[in-house]
Amino acid sequence: MHENRELVEARITRFLRERLEPAQWRDRRPLEITAWTAPGEPVPFEEAVRGEFLPFTAGQQWGAPWDTTWFRVSGTVPVDWDVGDGVRTELVIDLGFDGEGPGFQAEGLVYTADGLIVKAVEPRNLSVPLPHRPGEAFTYYIEAASNPNVIAGFTFAPTPLGDRTTAGEAPLYVFRAADLALLDVPAWNLARDFWTLNGLMHELPMDLPRRYQILRAMERAVNAVDPVNIPGTASAGRAALAAVLESPAYASAHRIHAVGHAHIDSAWLWPVRETVRKVARTFANVLELMDKNPDFVFTASSAQQYAWLKEHYPELFSRVAEKVRSGQFVPTGGMWVESDTNLPGGEALARQFVAGKRFFQEEFDVDPEVVWLPDSFGYSAALPQIARAAGARWFLTQKISWNETNTMPHSTFLWEGIDGTRLFTHFPPVDTYNSELSGQELARAQRQYAEKGFGNTSLVPFGWGDGGGGPTREMLAAAERTADLEGSPTVRLSSPERFFTAAEAELAEPPVWSGELYLEFHRGTYTSQANTKRGNRRCEHLLREAELWAATSAVRTGTPYPYEALEQAWHTVLLQQFHDILPGTSIAWVHQEAERNYARVAAELEALIDDAARALLGSGSTTVVLNAGPYPQQGVPAGGAAAAAAAAFSASWKRTESGWQLTGPSLRLTVDESGLFTSLLAAGREVFPPGRPGNQFQLFRDTPNQWDAWDLDAHYRFNTSALMLPDSMAPEAGGRTLRIERSFGSSTLVQRISLSPDGTAVDLTVDVDWHERQKLLKLAFPLDLHADRAASEIQFGHLYRPTHANTSWDAARFETVAHRWIHVCEPGFGVALANDRTYGHDTVRSEADGRTCTTVRLSLLRAPVFPDPGTDQGAHRFRFSLRPDAGIPEAVAEGYRLNLPLRTVSGVQTAEAAPLLAVDNPAVVIEAIKLAEDRSGDVVVRLYEAFGGRAAARLTPGFGYAAVTATDLLERTVESGALRVPGDEGSSDGTVELLLRPLEILTLRFRRS
Repeated sequence: MHENRELVEARITRFLRERLEPAQWRDRRPLEITAWTAPGEPVPFEEAVRGEFLPFTAGQQWGAPWDTTWFRVSGTVPVDWDVGDGVRTELVIDLGFDGEGPGFQAEGLVYTADGLIVKAVEPRNLSVPLPHRPGEAFTYYIEAASNPNVIAGFTFAPTPLGDRTTAGEAPLYVFRAADLALLDVPAWNLARDFWTLNGLMHELPMDLPRRYQILRAMERAVNAVDPVNIPGTASAGRAALAAVLESPAYASAHRIHAVGHAHIDSAWLWPVRETVRKVARTFANVLELMDKNPDFVFTASSAQQYAWLKEHYPELFSRVAEKVRSGQFVPTGGMWVESDTNLPGGEALARQFVAGKRFFQEEFDVDPEVVWLPDSFGYSAALPQIARAAGARWFLTQKISWNETNTMPHSTFLWEGIDGTRLFTHFPPVDTYNSELSGQELARAQRQYAEKGFGNTSLVPFGWGDGGGGPTREMLAAAERTADLEGSPTVRLSSPERFFTAAEAELAEPPVWSGELYLEFHRGTYTSQANTKRGNRRCEHLLREAELWAATSAVRTGTPYPYEALEQAWHTVLLQQFHDILPGTSIAWVHQEAERNYARVAAELEALIDDAARALLGSGSTTVVLNAGPYPQQGVPAGGAAAAAAAAFSASWKRTESGWQLTGPSLRLTVDESGLFTSLLAAGREVFPPGRPGNQFQLFRDTPNQWDAWDLDAHYRFNTSALMLPDSMAPEAGGRTLRIERSFGSSTLVQRISLSPDGTAVDLTVDVDWHERQKLLKLAFPLDLHADRAASEIQFGHLYRPTHANTSWDAARFETVAHRWIHVCEPGFGVALANDRTYGHDTVRSEADGRTCTTVRLSLLRAPVFPDPGTDQGAHRFRFSLRPDAGIPEAVAEGYRLNLPLRTVSGVQTAEAAPLLAVDNPAVVIEAIKLAEDRSGDVVVRLYEAFGGRAAARLTPGFGYAAVTATDLLERTVESGALRVPGDEGSSDGTVELLLRPLEILTLRFRRS
């Protein structure tokens, strides 16, 4: 008589957990341990081994937060150990792991006594291979990082651990073991058999015979294994399971390409310096597995991480390069880091690919075709065109499975961007990028695959991630057992390229998704850590200026182009666009360092700009104004220089019965005693609806359900207060500016209001000394417009989003990202709102007194308390422009004006400088001018159509050239219908004729010899 199912399942679970898993090492003997703690920051092996190592014992505390302790372990393999078939010697190192996955607590890197890296030890990966024979002595060193578990239990509680100055000195860990052990291979394999079958069984339907076949086979195996003599009976247990493990998969089973992978956040709950070591640990683990498993393939993105390895661990980098050549280690992604794609500017997102692909090509002769972004927080609709322009064919992400409201309808599809470019895309239905190839995960992949009947293949990225770690031998064992197993999808060890090739071949007519891949989650990332975002925005535009003036000076005067300095600046900015730095979701240490780096890069770029300008203009007594923007400003040509000119007009604030009033050549603004905009007249109509003034500062409660720095939940709107009564309001700066001061909570706000230099827009500067907690500050402008959609600038163009909530998809998009401007309109009249550092916006329609209005709000500041309890505290300055009677062209121009202010240079000789390149159609925007990456001296220009229509233009170079070609982002020649080669259409004067599609990006290379 058989036991009932529930009792057998309970017996199996306990047998696996309490009997089999602990019995994998048949003998463990403690090693001699000594320890030395590095003072301050980590040191290299050569320095560490010279430290004073003191006696240390298992059970002893160690490791203050963020410290590094070097352990030296020594021993001799016992002469009586019978090492051979079925038994292997290993080190077993437990630094005090608490059962959670790797990457969020202590981890260590193991070296031989000669300084060669062996592998890492981490939670769930304790073993180190030991090649020594019985009687041989050995010594190993372990570089152990006592990283604190900042997110322990996912409680999101404020913690001092994210800042080294507040983390304390108390030890965090208890060293559990450093043992010499005998691995019982049959027992280990039996444990893997049980793990795989038990996981599969629990995913099979209760009425399926296969479930009971597995159950009874495991019952027989438990009966066959003597718990007090597992080494002697493990083979009998395996024999009892052989038949169910050998039963092949159904012909219709889902096909899984299992790709070894380790998501390593370039910074997050640890600083960048710790990521450098995480890369070494993870890659060392992978290399050790590759040596023993020739079919195992591992893929890793982020050229920056390989560059760190090359700089800090050259021997390990050489081993990686060898595995790249053999095809086991596959660079993917093609980007410098796995960046955020919502917040970086267009040129910066392009440079992610330029920098990343250049590194992979130069170091490995590899040109990745997969864009690999499993964890970024939504994906810009500009990305398909940028990726294809970089030579990419395929895109993979996992993150959209985190949507709170709507489930994406596809697993594999064509993603169409704002210009119509399509990119073959895959969302792994396994819904994780940290799979361990469990029965639950494999069943979920099969169940959730959306293209059933049209295709049957998906990708599963397996390996511990976020904090690194990567695949383990247990995961490879799972892949081996599920390669062809009845009831399970078939699993094949694969690479990204193999998967995408197979998926494209089987899916003849993929569905199409048009527009952005908006993540219905983590909406607070558009606003958190405002100073980090300000540093990014400012450095992006300084890089544009530095390249422009350096290229102009090099071409005109022969001044050396600062290739190295510009590359280093770009690499810093690109690194900090990583998806947990720029979005503002890292510990305090990370953001403090990021802001220091931005300040350093800005200072270096300012010096480069000044040097280039003075080399171009000579030395003298003249004062010149430089305009790095794409449009003329105040008499200064786009991309050129001219003598400083007087302001076109002067307007002063006047007191009237209705408040303070400012009148310009095309508009009139009235501000009441509350500091609100009660009237803005332009082109004969009122901008604000009756009773709905603009310039409303609103304070909201901001207490998300989870993920504090990441999330802005819809319920924030239910608790709001308006900042109504100012502390003071008076004109300053000779009456041209109205200064309004407000105080609220523990914070103060000073706003200055004036007109733009040409009088067509209202300019606002907002200084906030912010000391709130879990609050959100927004600036609102209700507009007397019936607009069913709003245009937001994104990379190389703009995106339209509904202002209504007709569908659940519309309603979920209650906070959106925009770059330098947002624009709303109805036929015949529109309003543009530009900024110099803000990304988060919401735009909604509402009705009052029978009139519909459209309100645009900018999110200025948040104050989440996790992971950085000091987020956004302190001083901030924002600049905005409100331009009425504006279309998309005016919005584009305002965005550039605010972000590329005119630059005054004194003490030069030449009073003006013509642009290096000029274009005659304002719809065609010059985004970058630089010298070629190959240092040939060729001039490269990147343009795009910015208004959303087809555009013909003539591009006039201010220099001689031998030929011009269209290129991809990596400056390799391509065919392009946008380029009319000089001579074909009467362009013998050297100008270039262009015809661009709506929002098309075009890169041109002018060969100078």
